[in-house]
Amino acid sequence: MSTKRFFIVALLVSLVLAGGVSYYASSMPDGLEKVAADKGFDAGEKEHALADSPLGDYGVKGVENDRLSGGLAGVIGVGAVLLVSGGLFWAVRRRGVRMDLRTDPDA
Repeated sequence: MSTKRFFIVALLVSLVLAGGVSYYASSMPDGLEKVAADKGFDAGEKEHALADSPLGDYGVKGVENDRLSGGLAGVIGVGAVLLVSGGLFWAVRRRGVRMDLRTDPDA
């Protein structure tokens, strides 16, 4: 499988998982939230500073359908990660330096 094909398949799988399968993720609290509730030290809990942002609470603000809102937020998240990681990769890549690993440099 070529590198290009691998990345296209990986992107499609990521989009399907983030856009569709993520709707079926558990809404139960994670372990840290459960222990905080059981021990009673969640009383001082505050709302997250970005809870009112367009993508707050794992959904897109203004989209009423929960499934569509969550899926769209997942797809936007995959796109954001792709843009940031691709930009970082582009910024730090070596330009013009190629090393042929098939040849022996000592030969």
